[in-house]
Amino acid sequence: MSFLNRRRIAWALLLLSPAMFSVNMLMARYATFVPPNALALGRWFLVAALLLPFVWSRLVRHRHALAREWPDLLMLGALGMWICGAWVYIGGRTTPALNIGLIYAASPILVVLLGRLLYREKLTTARIAGIALCLAGVAAVFAKGRVGNLLSVHFTEGDLWIAAASACWGLYSVLLKHRPSALDPLTRLCAISFAGSLVLLPFAIGEAALWAGPDFGDWKTWTVWIVLAIIPGVGAYGAFGYCVRELGPSVTSVSMYLGPLYVGLLAWATLGEEPHWYHLVGTALVLPGLFLATRAPAKGA
Repeated sequence: MSFLNRRRIAWALLLLSPAMFSVNMLMARYATFVPPNALALGRWFLVAALLLPFVWSRLVRHRHALAREWPDLLMLGALGMWICGAWVYIGGRTTPALNIGLIYAASPILVVLLGRLLYREKLTTARIAGIALCLAGVAAVFAKGRVGNLLSVHFTEGDLWIAAASACWGLYSVLLKHRPSALDPLTRLCAISFAGSLVLLPFAIGEAALWAGPDFGDWKTWTVWIVLAIIPGVGAYGAFGYCVRELGPSVTSVSMYLGPLYVGLLAWATLGEEPHWYHLVGTALVLPGLFLATRAPAKGA
């Protein structure tokens, strides 16, 4: 596939991946009947199992690379599947959606700052302006057009879990780009999913021993695991990893600002909540912000 075609696919996925990630946010609020570590473990083990038939030959071919890269795979699995998985489900039990959205809106800023501090990525004036516009757009949506709503946000215990997950998502994004790998994005996602499942397993066992385990006989539990594995699992992480490889973490992470807009559309479609004027304001700020934040720096800048 030519470089130009890969870039076109990446830009299309850049707009699609936040919609798939939004499904995870909605399911985190719905699937409280499944313990959080078990919810994350079921999701990521199914992701690995779904991908394995398609990437098995590549895993065998690159077995020496797997032996060399296993510390990175475990680290990425812990960050992306345990902390950004189970911790979000823990926090989502006590944290309102408004708080989750506001906290996760900071993750692209962390990606840009980490890229700058760790790998000297360029931070242009246009990118800073774009990030500011995106933040303003997200704030407008969540505050429903009233500054007082934003100022009156009360943080809960679960916000600490979400804040940690948001910070680790930024670190995961940067490491995914800058840690060398011989694996293509889909094969690497399968390996990271297995590694994340290994990290999650003792926590899920401890959770079941101390509190409660998942009900394996409940069809709702399996439905939630399958939905999470296919849409925000294989779909979102696969698309995100492809975009990180082709466009870089700073550009790709900014697309996460579209998440609140997608959540609003999904809520309208599934819950009958109609969009309001502040959604249009948010869109009007986020879209040009995305354009500025994702523009390639001028040569010599």
